[in-house]
Amino acid sequence: MRILLVEDDERLARNLVEQLGQAGFAVDREANGREALFKGDVNDYDAAILDLGLPALDGLSILKQWRQAGRDFPILVLTARANWAERVEGIEAGADDYLAKPFQIEEVLARLRAIIRRAAGRAAPVLTVGEIAVDGRRKQVTVAGESVDLTPQEYRLVSYLAHNAHRAISQSELLDHLYAADADLTTNSVEVLVGRVRRKLGAGHIQTRRGYGYVLKGGGA
Repeated sequence: MRILLVEDDERLARNLVEQLGQAGFAVDREANGREALFKGDVNDYDAAILDLGLPALDGLSILKQWRQAGRDFPILVLTARANWAERVEGIEAGADDYLAKPFQIEEVLARLRAIIRRAAGRAAPVLTVGEIAVDGRRKQVTVAGESVDLTPQEYRLVSYLAHNAHRAISQSELLDHLYAADADLTTNSVEVLVGRVRRKLGAGHIQTRRGYGYVLKGGGA
């Protein structure tokens, strides 16, 4: 999952980037409001974490412009301002959830996972595709109840395919969603990654639809 983090507090942003990365997310970080607006307009993020107090352009204006432009990725708003009127304004402008500073990173992760699941139409904390189960809290994948030993990048692949189990995912889309913007990789990197995960999950669990991409299936070959 690729996340846009918009936060101008350097210390907080570094901590969030580190913790989000450890939780299995690829993170693009932006501190400037206008640059953040542009990135959200041109990139297909799985979610955004948006601070309201930003230089150049405030977070509420960014939120409104994204929604007016049809950008529908889920957005978790972070702010030091905790009055109820501002929370209502943020939700009505299109925020999916709201968290006041200071906060615990565990709550950020829980709320972020929840809004991503809801956006995919999957409310349960464990995503199930046939005999494959993806537990976002434990960053664990099981097949028929047996745990599969995956690297963080391999887990991201399975998680993204599970969130989008209803459609085929192209190599270029996986490249966009599994890696941060500064990663110097090609679709060949995705092909190698898929090959490794196929061997670990077992035959038939990741199928190729020629000309369309990869689909996660719950049963073997």
